[in-house]
Amino acid sequence: MSHIATILLLGSGELGREFTIAAKRLGARVIACDAYDDAPAMQLADAREVFSMLDGEALRAVAIRHRPDLIVPEIEAIRTEVLVDLEAEGFTIVPSARAAQLTMNRDAIRDLAAGTLGLVTSQFGYAESLAEAQQVAEHIGYPVMMKPVMSSSGKGQSRLDEAGALEPAWNYAVAGMRGDRVRVIIEQFIPFDYEITLLTVRHKDGISFCPPIGHRQERGDYRESWQPAAMSAAALAKAQEMAARIVMALEGEGRGWGLYGVEFFVVRNKNAGEDVIFSELSPRPHDTGMVTLVSQELTEFDLHARAMLGLPVPTAIAARPAASAVILADRDSDNFTFDGLAEALALDSSVDVRLFGKPVTRPWRRMGVALARGNDPHTATALAKQAADRVRIVYS
Repeated sequence: MSHIATILLLGSGELGREFTIAAKRLGARVIACDAYDDAPAMQLADAREVFSMLDGEALRAVAIRHRPDLIVPEIEAIRTEVLVDLEAEGFTIVPSARAAQLTMNRDAIRDLAAGTLGLVTSQFGYAESLAEAQQVAEHIGYPVMMKPVMSSSGKGQSRLDEAGALEPAWNYAVAGMRGDRVRVIIEQFIPFDYEITLLTVRHKDGISFCPPIGHRQERGDYRESWQPAAMSAAALAKAQEMAARIVMALEGEGRGWGLYGVEFFVVRNKNAGEDVIFSELSPRPHDTGMVTLVSQELTEFDLHARAMLGLPVPTAIAARPAASAVILADRDSDNFTFDGLAEALALDSSVDVRLFGKPVTRPWRRMGVALARGNDPHTATALAKQAADRVRIVYS
């Protein structure tokens, strides 16, 4: 056997692509799976499987056929009860079947965070009909955020400032749902000062944290991220304590080894302190963590691969000032190319561009990311945005 482990990767987008590179550098064999052929990770993997991961029978059949050492979910829309069954049968799910099952659904992870662990969150409620949504929103009080309990990259998310926006928001949420559950979470809108992703690594020797990543969102999806984000030592300690508690609570029957993207809102209070509010968690590399491709010696993908394979992970992880900015499509097309790459790379020697290799474009779909370093995160972010603006999608 020429490889150290066989990994069944469930979801083969841009995050899966970078993970595949990291895993293969460590000697792993990767089988990339997705609902469409020629997905980004498939272009670099050792083998591929094309099927819907909401098809439980197909998911089980692929796992039985390949008998992987590790099954690694990279997307939200997965028949997670099949993962629970496979784990009970001896397969290793990364980080665990419990983590996949809880975090694929915003209601389950919020109930764990707020109800079981008592973490600070926004006020929230659930609705399975327009009438229920109206009741929940009126109880919380406008403005509120409405999100499908299962979605990704901001799909189906809306801010509602008054009751007249409720029905369009409900319809948008239903259209943006993944899976087969018609359910939304309605949350109190938090007027936060900034938000962070705290990349948290659970490994054989304990838990390590990356420096916090700041990010800006539009339409519920990130546009730029930067590292390290400026925050007080007290606020960072609060975030780390909450992240460690919820990561440990997700272990289930598995080892729980892997990287988690834990998101927080931070609000500066009148006593000159900072309140830290838990938002969401992903048990895998995070899109805002693309910045680690230039900010850290070991990227979030390297850390995820090391942790799941039982390899050493540093206790202290440092980051140099850096940023990422996304390159977005604006229409549907399967016939396109890119222009302006040379212009972007000529801006500065620290600039890099990663094009994801997605075979089709859609409005607001991420097709690439520009990366840059600087003397500070603000300078790096401005440079990354300039580079992203130089790269243009040319449609035929």
